[in-house]
Amino acid sequence: MPAFHDYIQRDALSALLRLSQAFSVIALTGPRQSGKTTLARSAFPNKPYRTLEDPETRQLALSDPRAFLAQFPDGAVLDEIQRAPELFSYLQGVVDAQQRMGLFIITGSQQFGLLEAITQSLAGRVGLIELLPLRLGEIAQRQTLDTTQLNTLMFAGGYPALYNATRSQALQPSDWFRAYVSTYVERDVRHVLGVRDLASFERFVLMCASRSGQLLNLQALAADCGISASNARQWLSVLETSYVIRLLRPWHENFGKRLVKMPKLYFLDTGLLCWLLRIESPTALATHAMRGPMFETWVLTETLKHRLNQGLPADVYFWRDNHGIEVDLLFQHRGLLHAVEIKSGTTFSQDWLKGCQRFAQYAGPRYGASTVVYGGEHSFETQATHVMSWLGFKQHNA
Repeated sequence: MPAFHDYIQRDALSALLRLSQAFSVIALTGPRQSGKTTLARSAFPNKPYRTLEDPETRQLALSDPRAFLAQFPDGAVLDEIQRAPELFSYLQGVVDAQQRMGLFIITGSQQFGLLEAITQSLAGRVGLIELLPLRLGEIAQRQTLDTTQLNTLMFAGGYPALYNATRSQALQPSDWFRAYVSTYVERDVRHVLGVRDLASFERFVLMCASRSGQLLNLQALAADCGISASNARQWLSVLETSYVIRLLRPWHENFGKRLVKMPKLYFLDTGLLCWLLRIESPTALATHAMRGPMFETWVLTETLKHRLNQGLPADVYFWRDNHGIEVDLLFQHRGLLHAVEIKSGTTFSQDWLKGCQRFAQYAGPRYGASTVVYGGEHSFETQATHVMSWLGFKQHNA
């Protein structure tokens, strides 16, 4: 059993323990290397651990699933369970017979059909948590953060390996992301899609990276990559289920006005985005043309992490009218619509309130509150709007 004292405590721990009191099986999913295994094992240190990546373990699970599960009368942590999909129907029998909460903790990857298998065999028996890489408050456990470090944080991203105390000083983000893309992203895509022309797929990912924070024109993206629109749509779907990107959908209510219907494309880790864009250092990022979209991407991912870590759905949208007036993020809370504007500048401007004010007119009594997240160091209130420094994400979320 490894020692977990050196690892960063994850915000999702509370939701994981809460769900383990209400469901027989807890499923942890998310991108590769986001810390799912570490969280599961540290939360349930007394449960036996098996990974289905291990050939011998997988062979036993496939050849005699009943005998495999019989080893764990008090449950277990089963890692990468989608490698043995036949286990799911047998798990159903075990948990139905025992009627105990928090019996099995399973981890896996959505792109390999984890959710489909859960829906078919374990519906109603599984509590689900999606674990993204570290958010700002978790990174702050490892290092002291100040107002000068925003570019450094965006350049590194949030994958836990880059903040492991035993090797983070020697590990360069560029080295880690090079290995990550070749070991996981490209391998997974080959497995799921059977992509033979890897060069075309690599070009596609790079073209997506250059569009992070922008409206997605699928036809234009496909044409720029020299592929069909159907291929582009399929590849985007796999990148999204692999937690590489997220397509942010526009708010779905019209309010009587013609609105933009296209989604916006975002990467789910700014470190990976920097590597794909060949940004070589935090200094280079500071003056890069993508600095503004990078900050917008970072704020979106912090917002998603905050919600998912609490076990909440990631129901976040954007809003844009036909005049180009936009609200970067929109979410519901207690029946009201809350608007968030994102600005990378360090000096507040009253013009930043325009999008939220316009949306408030459309939403009427359903409008909740306005927040501006910006790249400065001070948080304050102005014109019924909370102006929040990016450092505010250490404590809470907009």
